[in-house]
Amino acid sequence: MYRWIPVNTSLASQANFPEQVVDNLPADISTGIYYGWASVGSGDVHKMVVSIGWNPYYKNTKKSVETHIMHTFKEDFYGEILNVAIVGYLRPEKNFDSLESLISAIQGDIEEAKKQLDLPEHLKIKEDSFFQVSKSKTMNGH
Repeated sequence: MYRWIPVNTSLASQANFPEQVVDNLPADISTGIYYGWASVGSGDVHKMVVSIGWNPYYKNTKKSVETHIMHTFKEDFYGEILNVAIVGYLRPEKNFDSLESLISAIQGDIEEAKKQLDLPEHLKIKEDSFFQVSKSKTMNGH
């Protein structure tokens, strides 16, 4: 059984969460790569993968949450509300010896996430009322 973690916040830049959101994640959440569903504003719900951790390849000193939505958007969505439901765990965070290795792992994560999210128990989360964002909601988490 999966515990899904709903998060909605305004975007600081592209699909990276602001520090305050990262700091308020459950204390017991492991770093690594997760998959789930995401929507921007009141838009459609799309498959996504999310990295939670320190990104060792880039030697980050602050924990971050970076979301990759499996959809091509026509325009930048800076300042919009990002709604994310994390439904499963793919792998732990790890370091890579090259950018090519990192890219290859990300591509593998995306492919595995797509397969997992097609399972009936994960598809039903896509329809959850969490994603029914009112058009009256504003930016910056309000």
